Amino acid sequence: MTCSSCGHENRSTAKFCEDCGEHFRVACSSCGTDLRSGAKFCDESGTTTNPKSGSVPASAPAERSPGDYTPKHLADRILQSKSALEGERKQVTVLFADVKGSMELSEQVDPERWHGILNRFFEILTDGIHLFEGTVNQYTGDGIMALFGAPLAHEDHAQRACYAALRLRDELRTYADELRLTEGLDFAVRMGLNSGEVVVGKIGDDLRMDYTAQGHTVGLAARMENMAAAHSVCVSQSTADLASGYVELRDLGESSIKGASEPVRVFELVGMGAIQSRFDRSRSRGLTRFVGRDDDMEVLERAYEQARSGNGQVIGVVA
Repeated sequence: MTCSSCGHENRSTAKFCEDCGEHFRVACSSCGTDLRSGAKFCDESGTTTNPKSGSVPASAPAERSPGDYTPKHLADRILQSKSALEGERKQVTVLFADVKGSMELSEQVDPERWHGILNRFFEILTDGIHLFEGTVNQYTGDGIMALFGAPLAHEDHAQRACYAALRLRDELRTYADELRLTEGLDFAVRMGLNSGEVVVGKIGDDLRMDYTAQGHTVGLAARMENMAAAHSVCVSQSTADLASGYVELRDLGESSIKGASEPVRVFELVGMGAIQSRFDRSRSRGLTRFVGRDDDMEVLERAYEQARSGNGQVIGVVA
């Protein structure tokens, strides 16, 4: 279990973080009521705390293997290189997203309907993240944690994460409008980004992955999410430095963050920037097997331009 305050990895059964002492609140996944230790059912909604015993909590997404929702072309690349990746240090950008006030929202609709709302929410998130070759690391009940830059390495991981967040912000705002009109729900999502180092752990054949965060990489991303307003994205200084120019940012000033020794400057992700990255061109073409092979694409583009101009000179092309 990853502590959202400091990023420390604890045992899955831990009730408090062994590094910072943060309390891991145990709540009913259906109604949000605090559960007593050892409870088999929620005394408010009657929801079981053990999905294997019968009914699955209505607000919890069904447990799925990452192989079930990862596109085949991405899954193949991860599995082909997993032995080389395990134990490797990676510079990544972490994205957190969750539903603001999900406990209150879940009380306003039928449990089965809320389950359907969340399923569609997760589909939008997963599709948007995979479009930019990020990976969903874990579901958090009413949100997700995703990584850009690992296990698939990309030097422009911060740009990809920002592009994904902007796309998701707009798509989820449209989804929120739909829910407001059809269900009367004030559905809103917030996101946070931070860039830093992680160590890639074991990657199973079913694509389940284990990452150990270095420093406050994960914890600070979670803090950025907590600071974001409804329908907005907050990014840390480290992500802003890497994506500067490629995206438009609004400086929100410095903030004292729990677990950080010094104040952290926070930015709101506003829109696309003035600089066009190489990945912008592949976005207009749609993702192909050449994504991440920018040098090869430049060779192909030069060859194409020479062919159009009638220049018969032959240059090397990597297949």
